[in-house]
Amino acid sequence: MTDLWWKSAVVYQIYPRSFADADGDGMGDLRGVIDHLDHLAGLGVDVLWLSPIYPSPQDDNGYDISDYQDIEPIFGTLEIFDELLAGTHARGMKLIMDLVVNHSSDEHPWFAESRSDKTNPKRDWYWWRPAREGMEPGTPGAEPTNWGSAFGGPAWEYDEKTGEYYLHLFSRKQPDLNWENPEVREAVYEMMNWWLDRGVDGFRMDVINMISKDTSLPDGRVQPGSSYGDGAPSFINGPRIHEFLQEMHAKVFAGRDAMLTVGEMPGVTVEEAKLFTDPDRHEVDMVFQFDHVWADRGDDPWLLVPMQLTKLKAIFNRWQTGLAEAGWNSLYWNNHDQPRAVSRYGDDSPEHRVASAKMLGTVLHLQRGTPYVYQGEELGMTNFPFRSIADFRDIEALGHYAQAVDREGRSPEEVLTVLRARGRDNARTPMQWDSSDHAGFTIGTPWLAVNPNYPEINAAAQHDDPDSVYHYYRKLIELRHTEPAVVDGDFTMLLPHHEQLYAYTRRLGGTELLVVGNFSGEPVTAEIDGWSDAALVLSNLPGEDGLPADGGLTLKPWQAVVYRRSV
Repeated sequence: MTDLWWKSAVVYQIYPRSFADADGDGMGDLRGVIDHLDHLAGLGVDVLWLSPIYPSPQDDNGYDISDYQDIEPIFGTLEIFDELLAGTHARGMKLIMDLVVNHSSDEHPWFAESRSDKTNPKRDWYWWRPAREGMEPGTPGAEPTNWGSAFGGPAWEYDEKTGEYYLHLFSRKQPDLNWENPEVREAVYEMMNWWLDRGVDGFRMDVINMISKDTSLPDGRVQPGSSYGDGAPSFINGPRIHEFLQEMHAKVFAGRDAMLTVGEMPGVTVEEAKLFTDPDRHEVDMVFQFDHVWADRGDDPWLLVPMQLTKLKAIFNRWQTGLAEAGWNSLYWNNHDQPRAVSRYGDDSPEHRVASAKMLGTVLHLQRGTPYVYQGEELGMTNFPFRSIADFRDIEALGHYAQAVDREGRSPEEVLTVLRARGRDNARTPMQWDSSDHAGFTIGTPWLAVNPNYPEINAAAQHDDPDSVYHYYRKLIELRHTEPAVVDGDFTMLLPHHEQLYAYTRRLGGTELLVVGNFSGEPVTAEIDGWSDAALVLSNLPGEDGLPADGGLTLKPWQAVVYRRSV
């Protein structure tokens, strides 16, 4: 295995709470993952990424960690984790953990000590500040800065015991760790080494580009329609971020073989990503960025903006060309924070769901970068038909609903319309394994309702159907494993101004691939010269190649085709 083995790999993200429940308590668990390892091995993926499974009060579904070196009891035990790790390795796959070290839970012993007394040795392990000068502590507007939390409300929580505020960029139960303190960094590195010594193959690092902050903590600019200032310029890619990541690499990953490090980095630019992922700089292997999943967002977060294909293509093209010579990107449509891709970018109607799910996979997986499959994506799972706010469980959705309706005076239906389309719970509904009760996810009551379309969309049915989304994803993954042009070839965007077709080529040596996807429910014809004698590699519509002898290209609704030629 080379240091860059992950360039030809495919990663599968597991959200354990919603993957499979083996003990009937309604929550997914590690035993449930073990029971379905053959589904994942059969798909052909190389790496499993587990969303957090550490002990947690579950304020943010495990992204609020109270013990970094154990397993949350609802998921299992360290012994069961070791069994999962062994089973994963036995099937030729690797396993990476979710690393959440921008913040901990407020129930972590570190924070309990930090808030106990201003003179406690761990006081400086978190960001504590007094009230704004001249303001009464605990009163509105007295917060040290005007920053807003990602989950709604201020980013500072007043602590009556010590009379100061602590910073939380997310939930108030997720206080930010102070990476300026070298003791914090050493404790984190010790913990990471503990997991790697246990056999874990790397980490996906949650919001890792937020760990360095401008220590002056200036107020942020208040955006129109917002009650709070934008603190992002003070904590996105902060002044010491490269130093911290290089130190982490030296103290954790240096000398270890075949590790994978993925940095989730909201707001990262292409130029910054080059620095983070340049192998010679020893920071992270690849970035997980958000530009393409923010393409259908407007200035008003409660206004749905239709996805414009030319805008989406321009974003992908910027990343493909920007990292062509150095750096590496993660390719994804879905994760635990995004709605279902087939409902967002495709067509989830019974007529077009299968074709559009396959088309989206085709366009994504054959670009340069490491593709990620989020659980259920390989089945073409769809968004959930939420009826009211009572159907949601996500802290972000509930917080934004309260802020928009109660404090900003927006209508409940206006807010619900956006949450139905964009809410994170769309991705968190239980995995649909078969057509039995609760989709085979649990024999108990699921923590979040199962999508009612599970009798038609489930893994058991797709395993038996050679034309299913599952088997098509197997072909895509195999193509990445066997065709060097997919991994290392040059990328050239075609038809950049076409509003329905997504087309590009990948070229390496004497081989060139043409990839075209129709992002519409209508037949589309375009002229793409020089491919009339090419060999069809893949089509998401059996028996349909779309390429007549004269070189014109006609694609049916939501069709995707891949051709290969020698050059």
